[in-house]
Amino acid sequence: MAAEPDIEVVGEAADGDRALKLARELAPDVVLSDVNIPGPDGVELTRALKGMLPKTAVVLMTAYDEEEQLFDAIRVGASAYFLKDLGPQELMDGIRRVSRGEYLINENVLSKPMVASRILRQFDDLPESNTDLEPLFIPLSNREIEVLEQIAKGNSNKEIARVLKISDQTVKNHITSILRKLDVNDRTQAVVYAIRRGWIKMEELPE
Repeated sequence: MAAEPDIEVVGEAADGDRALKLARELAPDVVLSDVNIPGPDGVELTRALKGMLPKTAVVLMTAYDEEEQLFDAIRVGASAYFLKDLGPQELMDGIRRVSRGEYLINENVLSKPMVASRILRQFDDLPESNTDLEPLFIPLSNREIEVLEQIAKGNSNKEIARVLKISDQTVKNHITSILRKLDVNDRTQAVVYAIRRGWIKMEELPE
């Protein structure tokens, strides 16, 4: 990473146990891990890291684009899920983005109906939050609802900006506001929250 002056490697580990120990000592902004790392694998490592260091973003790398692994990565709170054939510059850009709090894992998950459907069913099994809002009260603006609808269609920030004829930064500002208002951690959770309350609809999900 010498060619990336804004990215510093503060530690390296050959297995999940060592990675956890180093993370506890160093509290890095981002942890990059192979899904199949020895010891606690990448999914279990992510679960442990998010419990220990909730502000640390975890990027998982995999050799195969498997929906089961993608679902598990979402479930434990990974910020990004990349194939190993990703270009070096794309990886560096992804690391920068997750370090700023972005959740790249959700930019394409909603375009995978089977994964999206499993996420919806999982959230349906959870007890309702004690802070549930009255059914007729929607804390989001009309524009924020439009942004959520576009996210539910699997659109990226740039695509949302083009469809709604607003800037990329305005889209990011809306998403930040949505996450804050709904008290959720990422785009998928925001969509699930809105779908469960009937604010938006996701069509053609398989049973």
